[in-house]
Amino acid sequence: MEKAMSTNSISRALDNRKFLVFALLAPVLAFFIVFNTIPTLWLLGLSFHKFSLISGTPPEFFGIRNFQDIFFNKNNIWGDLRRTFLFVVVGVSIQTVLGVLLGFLFWGSKDMPGRRVALTLLFTPMVLTPIATGTFFRFIYDPTFGALNFLLSGLFGTGVIDFLGNPSIAYWAVLAVDCWMWTPFMTLMTLAALGSVPKAELEAAEIDRLSWPQRVSMVIWHHGKFILMLGILLRTIDAFKTLDLIIPMTKGGPGQTTRLVAVELNKQSFESFNMGWSSAVSVLLLLISIAMTSIFIYILNRRRKAG
Repeated sequence: MEKAMSTNSISRALDNRKFLVFALLAPVLAFFIVFNTIPTLWLLGLSFHKFSLISGTPPEFFGIRNFQDIFFNKNNIWGDLRRTFLFVVVGVSIQTVLGVLLGFLFWGSKDMPGRRVALTLLFTPMVLTPIATGTFFRFIYDPTFGALNFLLSGLFGTGVIDFLGNPSIAYWAVLAVDCWMWTPFMTLMTLAALGSVPKAELEAAEIDRLSWPQRVSMVIWHHGKFILMLGILLRTIDAFKTLDLIIPMTKGGPGQTTRLVAVELNKQSFESFNMGWSSAVSVLLLLISIAMTSIFIYILNRRRKAG
């Protein structure tokens, strides 16, 4: 009798625990389903339809013709993708290199006077909204009254440079702003990665008189690689969606020089209201993001197994 009562009490406790877990997870699951799963399924379904918000007609099943339009260079989407991939690769590479160097600088100078103030100023660009940053730098780059032209002419005697109006300069001018804004993020991730390294192992490496390259490769990289690779992954995905920095600066111009894929997607969605084609492009971008994430995870898992 006592055994039966104890068994029943244990089962009730387990049931109560399962109910508590479900009760705690239910709001999160509901939020995920309502704001993530349902819109994604709606987007996937709409990508197979011809639909315009200004036509006044319901969506018409279009099959795979939206995807055919993408693959047959409608709106030069492949040129936009090429510029986007270049923007991501060059931008994230520069931000990673500069972020790692700054991270090591601040990590190795913990007793430096004014270190906290310097870190606060360094992280300021990261907390600004991209739309405000783009507007701010549009005035800095302005050929008439911009501060950058004033400094260059005063220091080097250069003529007036139209940074955002010259097709050969505009792309790199926007990329420079993106690097200025997001290098602090990679610095923060580098500091987090360095903070995960056990002090005992660093002291042991110093006692064994390992050189700095050996300490980095054998101790620091071994412990901090996951955090650093996670930062690179987050920046890659975010840079792939760059839009609100470009809109106030160039709106994709001059010509199509700074027209990334997100800029064209925004134009087709909210200016031309071509929702079917825009949904197909969004599905393509989603697949590319999933592929990039899978590659990063695969690389991390291989390094972890090798370690």
